Amino acid sequence: MNPLAQQLNETLARDNPHIAEMLSDLGKKMYLPKLGILSQSAEAKQKAGAYNATIGIATENGKPMHLEVIQETLTAYDPKDLYEYAPPGGKPELRTIWREKMLAENPSVAGKAISLPVVTNALTHGLSIVGDLFADEGDAVIVPDKNWENYELTYHVRRGADMVYYPLYDADNRFNSAGLRDALLSRKDKGKAIVLLNFPINPTGYTPGAEEGRAIVDAVREAAEAGINVVAVTDDAYFGLFFEDSLQESLFGQLCGLHERVLAIKVDGATKEEYVWGFRVGFITYGGLSEASLSALEQKTIGNIRSTISSGPHPSQTFILRALKSDRFQAQKEEKFVIMKGRANKVKALLDSGKYGDVWTYYPFNSGYFMCLNLTVDAETVRQRLLSDYGVGTIALGETDLRVAFSCIEENDLEDLFDRIYQAVLDVKAGKA
Repeated sequence: MNPLAQQLNETLARDNPHIAEMLSDLGKKMYLPKLGILSQSAEAKQKAGAYNATIGIATENGKPMHLEVIQETLTAYDPKDLYEYAPPGGKPELRTIWREKMLAENPSVAGKAISLPVVTNALTHGLSIVGDLFADEGDAVIVPDKNWENYELTYHVRRGADMVYYPLYDADNRFNSAGLRDALLSRKDKGKAIVLLNFPINPTGYTPGAEEGRAIVDAVREAAEAGINVVAVTDDAYFGLFFEDSLQESLFGQLCGLHERVLAIKVDGATKEEYVWGFRVGFITYGGLSEASLSALEQKTIGNIRSTISSGPHPSQTFILRALKSDRFQAQKEEKFVIMKGRANKVKALLDSGKYGDVWTYYPFNSGYFMCLNLTVDAETVRQRLLSDYGVGTIALGETDLRVAFSCIEENDLEDLFDRIYQAVLDVKAGKA
């Protein structure tokens, strides 16, 4: 094992041996080189006043070489903020501003020790880093039975972890914290679990209320008190899109410092929060540990990035940074929020109107991009019918669940959309060919 990796492991073990135990075999081996190309290039950037022959880019007239056919569409930006490699951990100013934003939007994080967010290639990459650093073959990744299907690829297929499911909703159609607790405690003999908390949740668009949130935190605490090392990951992809009386913060703040056996990790990003899906800018943040331990995990994370994608795209980070610094940012974001909330409220009004009889029920939703119908007929058959006869695309999940993304449908078109879904369900129910 590289001495730098060993040093990081020793730091974690000295401060909190339980955190060190959570690392995967790959996580234990990971480190950020201090004497490699990056560090030597950084030193040269500061001291090489005559010629800097270290960096692997081409320059011209003191600026990064570039094509005018590209730059002419980006004249608002200095070439140095577009064409050079971004640091593996991301642009330092962007990381700092995102941290400030996180603290402002999550008061429960105030006073908690958290790392500087590390820039990832959007949220999937951040979740994958969690898998690389903390998931070994046979480790449990605990998710509700209604979840984002990419979790299985990320943790089971790539890392060999076991997916452990529990019902998302309880008998009262609230978040099933008892099911989460039971799933966690089922790993007592293994002594380790990774739990993914995705709110608003994809696919049903549900965010728990404050009481449910406390029950979730209590379940994690109970598992830790039972001797289970818990890697508690908040997948905050749709953060901020809270349309009703639910949690308005990430659970990350409550999980930070919860117990010596709990490692809180926040994965979030501009992707959906700022409506820039193709920009691929996300962040991963650690919380509740000593400064030395947070630094060690940050270095392992940046080492992982260096070993996979080298660094994230520089232009996207520059665009996001400029937006976050703009005095127009909040007003424009609020405008989009109002549109999204209007769509969600319209869907709920339609479904509660009685217009569609008893051919479906719907799972509780109050946030995010999606909602799910629970059909009385086969969802895949309805999905195919919608495509072939009604020109409508939806997502079939399991036997009866049909996910509808209201985020991409204009409010005035929602009634027509659900009328078409209703007619397709009637067709299938009647056995029409």
